[in-house]
Amino acid sequence: MGQGHDHGAGNANSAALAKALGLTGAFLLAEVAGAYIFNSLALLSDAAHMLTDALALAVALVAIRVGRRPADRRRTWGYHRFEILAAAFNASLLFLVALYILYEAYQRFREPAEIGSLGTLAVAAFGLLVNWISMRLLAGGSESSLNVKGAYLEVWSDLLGSVAVIIGAAVIWATGWTWVDPVLGIAIAFWVLPRTWTLLSEAIDVLLESVPRGIDIDAVEQAISETAGVRGIHDLHIWALTSGKVALSAHIVVDAALSREERLEDVLGAMLAERFGITHATIQTELAGAHGGVTEDLWGKPEAGHAHG
Repeated sequence: MGQGHDHGAGNANSAALAKALGLTGAFLLAEVAGAYIFNSLALLSDAAHMLTDALALAVALVAIRVGRRPADRRRTWGYHRFEILAAAFNASLLFLVALYILYEAYQRFREPAEIGSLGTLAVAAFGLLVNWISMRLLAGGSESSLNVKGAYLEVWSDLLGSVAVIIGAAVIWATGWTWVDPVLGIAIAFWVLPRTWTLLSEAIDVLLESVPRGIDIDAVEQAISETAGVRGIHDLHIWALTSGKVALSAHIVVDAALSREERLEDVLGAMLAERFGITHATIQTELAGAHGGVTEDLWGKPEAGHAHG
C-alpha cells in the first residue's frame, strides 16, 4: 500500500518537474538571447541563476527516475547518491558562474555600456510569469518530497531575482543610470554565492556520511538506551543515503533474560522511524555479559558500551 502511494506520488512529481523544466529551459534560451540583444548584465546574471534552476529541475527529475532502478549486486544501495553527485557538480558550476558575473560587473564599471532597458524589462517580466507557473506546478510535491522541495525553492529564489531585474530595468529606463545594471549583477552574484556554498556543503556532508543536519545523535543514543530491555549501545552510526533517506547501524547490548520473541529490533526500528525519521535501521543485538572487558571501535577508540552488565 505504501509502495503504491510512493510510486503514484513519484509519477506526479516527475510529470510536474518535466513541465517546469520545459518552461524553464525555453525561457533560459530566450533570456540569454535578450541579455546579449539588450546588453544587460543583470539579465545575463539572472539567466545564469535560471540555469541553476534548470539544472536543479533536471537533477530532481533524473533522481526520481534513476532512483526507481532497483539495487543490484554491484550497487547494493541502488542509485540514490546520483542526486548528491549531481548537486555537487551544479554547485561548483554555479560558483564559477557567479565569479564570471562579478568579473563582468567590474568591466562594466570601468567601461559603461548602453543598455536596452525596455527590452530587459519585457524579458524579465515574462520570466517572472514562467517562475510563477513553475512554482504552482511544484507546490504540491514540495510538501512530500525533499527532492522536489529543493527544486521548488530554487524556482522561488529565482522569482525574486526576476523582480530585482525588473526594478533595475525600470530605474534605468526612467533615469538613465546605467551603473544600476552592474550593481544588480553584483547583488545577484553575492546572493547566489551563499546558496552555492550551502548546496555544496550539504552534498559533501552526505558524501562523507556525516550525521544528517537536524538529527541529534546524542538524542538518538539516549532514546535507544531508554528502551526497555536495552543495557547499552555502541558502534552507533547515522548517515544519509540521499536527501530524506536516513540510515542507522548500531550494536545493542540487551538483557540476557530478554526473549527472542520480543523482537527488540522491530521496536527500535519503529521508534527511530517515528521520532527521528530514520527509515533504514540495521541493529545487531548482543547479550549482556557475553563479552568481557572493553572492546575498541573501528578506529581503535575504547567503547564503553560493553562496560554495562
